Amino acid sequence: MTHKDDSMKMDLTGQLLVAMPGMGDPRFDHSVVFICSHDDEGAMGLIVNKPAADLKLGDVLDRLSDVDMDDVSGLGVHVGGPVETERGFVLHSAEYRSVMQTTDIADGVAMTATLDILEDIARGKGPRRAMLMLGYAGWAAGQLEAEIAQNGWLTCQGDSAILFDLPDARKWEAALTSIGVDPLGLSATAGRA
Repeated sequence: MTHKDDSMKMDLTGQLLVAMPGMGDPRFDHSVVFICSHDDEGAMGLIVNKPAADLKLGDVLDRLSDVDMDDVSGLGVHVGGPVETERGFVLHSAEYRSVMQTTDIADGVAMTATLDILEDIARGKGPRRAMLMLGYAGWAAGQLEAEIAQNGWLTCQGDSAILFDLPDARKWEAALTSIGVDPLGLSATAGRA
């Protein structure tokens, strides 16, 4: 009889994954990923520090909705990950509730993936803090745990200040610093003693 050890289960929901140099996947180079869900079936997260070049919320809304926009030009669009890159996700402060569906993730951070949040943002009635992503990062059962075990990722607490307050170019370094890792000390190759 085999005994499954439930104490070994890892739940990274609400945590940040920080890509290590040399992880081998250029799509995640220097990425910070906010994990939206993680269970026995796999994991789903959103890259929070990769802006989509020259794409703004207004461009996305022009394709999806006929809502008149107020001032939305400043809200950029991020590359959330390599899966379903046409699908939109909004990571936002949890005071906002979609009439359709909002998922609370952790510590005042929620996610909404329905068009109404984009329209509410355009009308000035959206969340106080928000990031729009196209696509997501997904892992099959056990895949993320294996990548962490192979030192592809470090994990740290999902900090809303890192998510929403810092410029994208500083998020990777800030996430590492939050767990006491000096980004300048990291190398893409393992050393020999």
